[in-house]
Amino acid sequence: MTAPADPHAILTLEQLARMYDAPAEASLLKEVPRVAPQYKALIEASPFAVLATCGPDGLDASPRGDPPGFVVVQDEHTLLIPDRRGNNRIDSLRNIVADPRVALLFLIPGIGETLRVNGRAHLSVDPTMLARCAVEGKAPKCVIVVAVQTVFFQCSRAILRSRLWDPALQRRREELPTPGSILAQVGGAGFDGEKYDRELPGRLSGSLY
Repeated sequence: MTAPADPHAILTLEQLARMYDAPAEASLLKEVPRVAPQYKALIEASPFAVLATCGPDGLDASPRGDPPGFVVVQDEHTLLIPDRRGNNRIDSLRNIVADPRVALLFLIPGIGETLRVNGRAHLSVDPTMLARCAVEGKAPKCVIVVAVQTVFFQCSRAILRSRLWDPALQRRREELPTPGSILAQVGGAGFDGEKYDRELPGRLSGSLY
């Protein structure tokens, strides 16, 4: 590995260990190799998760969302994640085919604690699984089947510091670049960003499932 130009870079595990105290007992006790009943309750209450994958072309972190319980706890060692309609880049899916290691971060609106799951995944078109994950009569293209290896909750410090659930910090959409304006900027001349923004709400509402 090429050393970074930063003269203050931390380059060894020994350097890193000297900077931090040992983890508290609770930080170690909370990690278990299964979906315990309390963790199952958190997963079933979550409408949003981030799926992290890795592959030959690099890393990916993909948002996944649906009504609470969209990630199915099949048993204490298995999760089912429906792959809903999206942009068809299938970055996460290609990564899973190449490298089964995955990580999940579950968020629950209004709750400070998050839930982390690490495991190994494969893609399945098992008709029973597809039917179990159907919404409005529409099954996903495939299901991401996660063999759970570790599960633990993350304390609320990050949520508290960010004030993520504070309504007073919600931003108005017009304050930030729109998808169309971004595409017009980075995509070069000829892309009609205004048209894209006009059509986007209808396209989204008509293609959720």
